[in-house]
Amino acid sequence: MFIVIAALNLALAVALGAFGAHGLQSFASPEQIAWWKTATDYFFYHGLALFGLAILHKVSPNIPIKFSFISIQIGIIFFCGSLYLMGVGVPRYFGAITPIGGALMILGWLSLAWNAFKASKA
Repeated sequence: MFIVIAALNLALAVALGAFGAHGLQSFASPEQIAWWKTATDYFFYHGLALFGLAILHKVSPNIPIKFSFISIQIGIIFFCGSLYLMGVGVPRYFGAITPIGGALMILGWLSLAWNAFKASKA
């Protein structure tokens, strides 16, 4: 299921990127477009990271990736989701949850580093 979830994330990132490039321009401010672009960039980076984790799980099952995968996935929802919502006009204070998403992404990466370190010592 890790590969399925990663692929769905990437498909959604393409769709939202296309909307930002073609549909958002007619009603959004430059600031809203910038938020949308940032969300799409991070969505792609971390969607690819999820795909990489899924592959890692197949080739190195001794490195646990579940916590990292879930942390990054929830981070995508919070970080990118809040920026996308602000991009379509949700009040700016909604961006207060954006850093929570960023922290979850960082937690996912740190968890992967820790688990890879532990696996290298085994």
